[in-house]
This record gives sequence, C-alpha cells and structure tokens, in this order.
Amino acid sequence: MWENQMTRRYRNIKEKEKEKEKEKEKEKEKEKEKEKEKEKEKEKEKEKEKEKEKEKKKKKKKKKKKKKKKINVKILV
Repeated sequence: MWENQMTRRYRNIKEKEKEKEKEKEKEKEKEKEKEKEKEKEKEKEKEKEKEKEKEKKKKKKKKKKKKKKKINVKILV
C-alpha cells in the first residue's frame, strides 16, 4: 500500500512537471509568433517609407520644368 501511494505521488509530480514544460513551450511559441508579427510590421513600415520616397522623387521630377530648345533659324536673303 505504501509503495502504491509513493508511485502515485511520483507519477503526479512527473505529470505536473510535464504540464509545466508544455506551458513553457506554448509561451515560447507565442513569443516567437509575436516576434514574427513585429518583424512583419517593421517590413510594412519600410515598404511604406520606400513608397513615400518614391512619391517624393516623382513630385520633384514633376516640378522640374523642361527647357525649351532654341531653334536656330537663318534667314536667307
């Protein structure tokens, strides 16, 4: 009887430890997912910045006036 109780206790303790380990693993996975999401957000922000820069460049190009070419005309007399 005494041995049975001890084995049950031992099993219970082991089971609890396993559960704790599983919980830790789950938490690690969640953290990894959060990190991935953060990375994705950073990438999106970078893309937005690139787009803004492109737009700025386009605006600058639009602002520039084209120089008119002078046509040399010789009058024949």
